[in-house]
Amino acid sequence: MLETERLILRRVDADRDFDAWAAAMADEDTVRYTVGKTMSRAEAWRSMASVLGHWQIRGYGFFSVECKQTGAWVGRVGPWFPEGWPEPEIGWTIAPTHLRRGYATEAGRACLRYAFEELGWKRTIHCILEGNVASIGVAEKLGSRLLRTQDGLPGITESKVLIYGQDAPE
Repeated sequence: MLETERLILRRVDADRDFDAWAAAMADEDTVRYTVGKTMSRAEAWRSMASVLGHWQIRGYGFFSVECKQTGAWVGRVGPWFPEGWPEPEIGWTIAPTHLRRGYATEAGRACLRYAFEELGWKRTIHCILEGNVASIGVAEKLGSRLLRTQDGLPGITESKVLIYGQDAPE
C-alpha cells in the first residue's frame, strides 16, 4: 500500500472495486485512449482479472486508487509490464467522476518512487496514444519526456503510441 496526501493506493479488491471499475471501463471518454472501446461488465471483469494476474506473475501491478476523504474508487495507477510491452511502465486510468483533480499526477509520483526505490527500476515509460493531451500533461508533470514513437501496442492498439519516460534519479 502507498499513501499520498489525498490518496491511498492499495491492491485491487474485486469485491470492493468492481462496480466502479466496470463503470469507468464502460465510459467512452475513459477508454478512448486505453483499450479504444467501451467494455461490458464481463469484459471489465476480465480486465480486472488481468491486473490481478499481473500481480501474481510480476509481484506488482496497477493499484486501486482510493480517495482518503470519501473512500471512493478514483481509478487505477501503477507499475505495469505485460508480455510484449516495450519497457516497464507507470500507467494510469482515472474514473470520469474524478478527472481534473490532479489524482493521476499525485498517484503517479508515488508510483514512480515505488518503482525506482522498491522495484529497482532504472527507467520507466508511459505509453500514451497520440492525441491524449491530458496524459501527455501528466507525463510531463511527472518529469517524463518524449523518448520515441511506435506503431501499436501488442493486444491493445495498432495506432501510433507516444513513449514518454524517465530514468531513475541518481
